[in-house]
Amino acid sequence: MNWEIFSESSTWLLYLKGMAGTFYMLGGLLIFGGIAGVIFALMLCARSRVLNAIASSFTYFVRGTPLLIQIFLIYYGIGQLEWIKNHWDTIWFLEPFKSAMFCAMLAFSINHAGYLAEILAGAIRDTSKGEVEAAYAMGMGRWQALRRIILPSAMRRALPPYTNEVMQMMHGTSLASTVPAMLEITAAAQKINRDYYLTFEAFLFAAGLYLVLTFTMMGIFRVLEKRYTSYLQPRTH
Repeated sequence: MNWEIFSESSTWLLYLKGMAGTFYMLGGLLIFGGIAGVIFALMLCARSRVLNAIASSFTYFVRGTPLLIQIFLIYYGIGQLEWIKNHWDTIWFLEPFKSAMFCAMLAFSINHAGYLAEILAGAIRDTSKGEVEAAYAMGMGRWQALRRIILPSAMRRALPPYTNEVMQMMHGTSLASTVPAMLEITAAAQKINRDYYLTFEAFLFAAGLYLVLTFTMMGIFRVLEKRYTSYLQPRTH
């Protein structure tokens, strides 16, 4: 193996830019996908059959198709439609489709929203009747109880499966390397491989970076779980 390439500052700078791209996409998908996921979770738990059907169809499609296919559908599909390309400069909400980053972020956010919606909806349905009855006994309405009692409680209980989902999405950002002009950790490794033909070294180093990021984020989430879900643990006397 030849590790001399890692003694050059340009190599480290390339991987640092790749890490920045990974964090940028991860942060964006957690924010936008998180907001959409909460909305779809509420739709899944709503009394309206129409809202249930819309949200169920959305989550069924997202969870039933590979993330890579979703990226291709948005970047090579929707983003490359003639009508959209012809109106990039005239319709403001179509202009972002020019950006490869936007297309990748949109695909990741949609995917994250689909999984988060099911996780959170399950936690909402599992809310104990005692909590709900206590909220109503205090004079809260349905939406007030949902906002102040049910949803915060569900978010706490959904934290462990949400942790796994975040880890999966962080690894999933590597699929952005299939989109031209995107730079994240895997794309940085691909560039090293193309320029120096160091396949093993380039991707092994990328794997090491993913491992460090994964265990760091897992440690952060473990602290959050210990703080916000400690009341769920059985007590010993």
